[in-house]
Amino acid sequence: MAVKIFFPTSCSGAESGLLIGRWMEEHHSVVILATLHFPFIPGTVKRYLIEMEKRTGLSLSVLGTWSHRKAENDEQMETFLGDLSSIFTHQPWLQITREASSKFWNCSISGLHNGDQEEVIIVYYDQRKLMLSELHSATEHSEITAVFDTVSRSQPLFALDKYDEGPVRLTHWQSDGIEASIIVELTKQVSVPVCSFLSFVLSLITSIYSIRLLNLWPLTFLWNKLSTCEQLGKRLENLRLISSPQRAQDHTLFMRKANTLVSLILDIALGILLMSWLYKGNRIGQLADTLIPVADHVALELQGLLQWLMGAPAGLKMNRALDEVLGRFFMYHIHLWISYIRLMSPFIEGIIWYIGLSACLGLSVALSILSDIIALLTFHIYCFYVYGARLYCMKMHGLASLWRLFRGKKWNVLRQRVDSCSYDLDQLFLGTLLFTILLFLLPTTALYYLVFTLLRLLVVLVQGVIHLVIDLLSSLPLYAIGLRLCRSYMLAAGVKFRMLEQQAEKPLRLLMQINPLSYGRVLSTYKLPSSRHYPKDSWGSLCKKLFIGELIYPWKQKGDKQD
Repeated sequence: MAVKIFFPTSCSGAESGLLIGRWMEEHHSVVILATLHFPFIPGTVKRYLIEMEKRTGLSLSVLGTWSHRKAENDEQMETFLGDLSSIFTHQPWLQITREASSKFWNCSISGLHNGDQEEVIIVYYDQRKLMLSELHSATEHSEITAVFDTVSRSQPLFALDKYDEGPVRLTHWQSDGIEASIIVELTKQVSVPVCSFLSFVLSLITSIYSIRLLNLWPLTFLWNKLSTCEQLGKRLENLRLISSPQRAQDHTLFMRKANTLVSLILDIALGILLMSWLYKGNRIGQLADTLIPVADHVALELQGLLQWLMGAPAGLKMNRALDEVLGRFFMYHIHLWISYIRLMSPFIEGIIWYIGLSACLGLSVALSILSDIIALLTFHIYCFYVYGARLYCMKMHGLASLWRLFRGKKWNVLRQRVDSCSYDLDQLFLGTLLFTILLFLLPTTALYYLVFTLLRLLVVLVQGVIHLVIDLLSSLPLYAIGLRLCRSYMLAAGVKFRMLEQQAEKPLRLLMQINPLSYGRVLSTYKLPSSRHYPKDSWGSLCKKLFIGELIYPWKQKGDKQD
């Protein structure tokens, strides 16, 4: 069985010294974390390693010696390094040597249980990338998982480099200087009071929202139906998550906070751009002047459609009495709607002006308001659909019940099934009369239901596109996508090995590289939860509901009762 030595590339040019790392007995491999240089005191080195074990939770030890020969007359250094095995008694003991005039390395291992010199494989790895990356799709007790876990948990060991005046001198991935930034440190210092202030404001808003007066039936009904209230509630949840003083201990919570923060910043930036566009060039006045004629044109088109239905639509012969009643009933609603639009026309520009200010809260809030405005402007179409669907559904259920009467069947409400039943002559005569009336009135009702259902589906389609854009803005993991694009090694799907050098009687040298997650895996893994729950109905069940006249709410939240 070969012994695998995971060697950091940052230590390839280090001076001669000791190898600090972890021996993984279950995988028969070694993870080198740093090289320790002269001068050192053995007792100080042992105390330092004990302290690092407490801080990292890893069993760190001196695994052997590292000799980087820069001249041919370094036999004394080799002898001295070989004698160190009697001071640091670790089994097995590694002796890795790199010749200055050769690109191949020598490695000898002593103290193995079987006593034989086994094959050695030296695997180079980038310490910084492994420490910052998160490994996905790996078994819990695999060797690669253990290597990633060892490097990531050894961060306290990397806080001291060879230029620091500490108890020991180390070389690792930060030997050229500890990564730090004044801007980052200042941001960390400023984020604490900002998060505290946001937490206070959110707690104040939550306490106001919990007032009993605001939980009365009309207000709760509006908050549950309006997309704007729903989006504002989600915005409060996002701010509460971001401003939470609790530190993200695991990778999942950190990525969720980061994705939420980036999505929120992008949403607000797009909203400010939209607001600046609206208030530039008197576009709000132009929009208000356009909105009233459009509403009047829609109302006139509906009137023309109703007049067409009250005649002989497509050459169909309708029941004139029922057609006249339905047409006048719906025409009256259109007249009411036109009067409402005329009454609201002087205030439209002011309403749009104040609505434009809401774009500073984010583009998703502005789109939610737009969805609510579309719902309010097309409320008469929704009423037509509900009236037509209820009337059509009553007739369909009546025809189904009377059809069971002819077959000697009835619907058992207690057992929720169809049972046999015997009817007398009067019941059969009355059922035949009602069935005939409903059957001949069905085409007129079905035509009105079909037309208003198509209009309702058109409005729902427009609102659905708006809600899809809102969900895309709020659930897209932008931070994770940015990491995959700029620092792909931070989201690792696995590793791959590339052979560097191979020579007889020399260790095989491999380079371990990180395979990044695919963009599809990034989206599926880090996608933020959506605020809306779409129905799980199949196309067959949807068509069945449309056929029997059941009301359909494609964008209704899950758990709400349908009227």
